[in-house]
Amino acid sequence: MTLAVDAPIVTEQRTKAPVGRLLRSELRFMIRRPRTLVALGVLAVAPIIAAIAMAVATNTAENGNGGRAIESIAALVSGNGLILPVFLLLLSLSMMLPLLGAMWSADALAGEAQTGALRGLLLAPVGRARLLAVKAFGVAVLSLLAVVIVAVVSIVAGLTILGGDGMLTMSGNVLPFGDSLGRIALLTALVTVQVWAVAAVALAVSAATEHPLVVLASTLGGIIVFTILGNIPALDWLHPVLLTDAWESLGDVIRDPMPTDGMVNAVLRAVCYLVIGYSLALARVSTKDG
Repeated sequence: MTLAVDAPIVTEQRTKAPVGRLLRSELRFMIRRPRTLVALGVLAVAPIIAAIAMAVATNTAENGNGGRAIESIAALVSGNGLILPVFLLLLSLSMMLPLLGAMWSADALAGEAQTGALRGLLLAPVGRARLLAVKAFGVAVLSLLAVVIVAVVSIVAGLTILGGDGMLTMSGNVLPFGDSLGRIALLTALVTVQVWAVAAVALAVSAATEHPLVVLASTLGGIIVFTILGNIPALDWLHPVLLTDAWESLGDVIRDPMPTDGMVNAVLRAVCYLVIGYSLALARVSTKDG
């Protein structure tokens, strides 16, 4: 005769990590990469160099040693330091900021797939949509940080080196200091949305490959092709779907009164690219086996 001893049934209970912890961990991981720190450092130094170069050009024109181009630059920036962030944000949007957005998107998925880290995440009991959301959040925050660094450092460098307490608009009048900062903040938000759109497309490409360089090449190549197509008048029927075609309208922030039609169109176009990019990335990640 045997006695049956009731043993407690041990069940394994899986718990999900808090979303806040995942987001903080992803941000720390991305920011601590050496290339991220170098890129943000370059963005912080570039406005200072640009302000010094403009100050030198102004002094050269005042001494009568510059040509017509130098005199035009001097007339625009002399005592108009708050024009510097507008100039640098628009200039950076043409290549530098999209490059960084594409680089971080490439690191988020393709880079980790190349090292094998992404396969472990995909095999773990983690929702694919949740994983993509965490990666997209890290890319979006770094892109926002990059644009803010350019704007803030440009404001400080412009006021310190070039001087001025307002912004000379393209309409010929001078905006007060508070209104000028508002225009710069608006441009910062608009540029950020455009960089997010580029990063979303890059994230879709990153989800489909294991080679980060492919993501960079395809994204930047697409921007170059879009820019070329946007400058061909015979293809004006194609311009409404080109993301880069709306970037010129962002310069309207320094007009007074400020037209908003072009800026609204630029935001709507960027949102369309955001939705398409993240949808394609989610479709690929949902079926990816590592």
